[in-house]
Amino acid sequence: MKEIPDRHKEIFQVVGRAADEIEQPAYVVGGYVRDYFLGRLPESGKMDIDFVTVGSGIELAEKAAELLGAKKVAVFKRFGTAQVHIDDLDLEFVGARKESYRRDSRKPVVEDGTLEDDQKRRDLTINTLSWSLNPDSFGVLVDPFNGVQDLKRKRIRTPVDPFSTFDDDPLRMMRAVRFASQLQFRIEENTHKAIVEMAPRLEIISKERIADELNKIVMSPKPSVGFKLLLESRLLEQFFPEMARLKGVDEVKGVRHKDNFWHTLEVLDNVAEVSDNLWLRWAAIMHDIAKPPTKKFVEGAGWTFHGHDALGAKWVPRIFRRLGLPLDERMRFVRKLVRLHLRPIALVSEEVSDSAIRRLIYEAGNDLDDLMALCRADITSKNEKKVKQYLANFDKVERRIQEVEELDRIRNWKNPVSGEDIMNELGVGEGPVIGKIKEAVKEAILEGEIPNERKEALDYMKKISDRYLEKKNS
Repeated sequence: MKEIPDRHKEIFQVVGRAADEIEQPAYVVGGYVRDYFLGRLPESGKMDIDFVTVGSGIELAEKAAELLGAKKVAVFKRFGTAQVHIDDLDLEFVGARKESYRRDSRKPVVEDGTLEDDQKRRDLTINTLSWSLNPDSFGVLVDPFNGVQDLKRKRIRTPVDPFSTFDDDPLRMMRAVRFASQLQFRIEENTHKAIVEMAPRLEIISKERIADELNKIVMSPKPSVGFKLLLESRLLEQFFPEMARLKGVDEVKGVRHKDNFWHTLEVLDNVAEVSDNLWLRWAAIMHDIAKPPTKKFVEGAGWTFHGHDALGAKWVPRIFRRLGLPLDERMRFVRKLVRLHLRPIALVSEEVSDSAIRRLIYEAGNDLDDLMALCRADITSKNEKKVKQYLANFDKVERRIQEVEELDRIRNWKNPVSGEDIMNELGVGEGPVIGKIKEAVKEAILEGEIPNERKEALDYMKKISDRYLEKKNS
């Protein structure tokens, strides 16, 4: 197990002295202690450390800042908390408290409490672990709910009755799944039962809070662990019914199709093995999202899902908006990859023209490498021989793409002919004809009729200009 960094020890000792000076017990609590026992403390870098005191968290923060030589204390009087920033560390201070909730609200009635009161109100036993910091008890572990034992047993459990814990704050159900996914722990039986029964309570939680936990699940080392739990616990259907509807297999005349939910999780895990890009992982989640409504059994051909790529791309903005995910270039990246995800493997045939490859390179642009990573991850089968053959075919596709790109330089392509060129060379004013001529030049380059060079493009523009100018004048 890694030792606590010396700088952190120094800070803990200073906070302990500050607590003694104002005659308050103080503890480091939660994630820092949990990660110590998991051997996951980072050597350096940005980190949040939580402190709880029986008394005023603001007063302790101010005294600790004074002894640490920190210039500023950020005080949040409404919440009774304070923050001190020192080096790469954000030190969060709060007074121990107990909370009670009205059933229809997430706003608790907060009162001062003991350390045990504070530990009881936390989400999971593994997040209740505390070390005393006062000099006469420095380093003593306070673990009334056997959190260390749960870490050893790889078990997710609430410190008190799970129905009460989740009723107080239903987001804790998502957090239980998130920690199970990140740590690859199992959720204890009673805790899981409570999640299943109380899943509909998630409706009172804001989409932004849900999205924050969901993205942490997506970024887990093996995100399928979390999504499997989300499905089994009925949480997934509360906020992402389209993904839940991927589950299931139909059969007609003895012909079955893949279970698209489990296939999606395979693709997601495959992507997670090669990339930490959150939005590439989201593209894996979304790539087959529209298969259920496009599913059709065709005699002699079996099951088809024609158009699921286009329909899925159309759904992306709506789903992102509902989930509280960004509607900017990150959403557009996911939408593009969903729209294009069938295209690369369709280029396997030797008869496929270079123009088809040019068009893919042009449409994918900067995202071509991510698209290829998604498509490679999409090759899944229980038949290892079939997977090897598909991957070999995909290697050929990538080689052909590389050859065409080296020759024609289409990636991130810009038309070598500008609107200004057309107006100057042909003596025409602004209007739709400019766009039509530029489009014709683009098509000629993508089809391989002319090289991707400025001189040849200008010559071609002059050569074809009559047909567009005649239309304009007629």
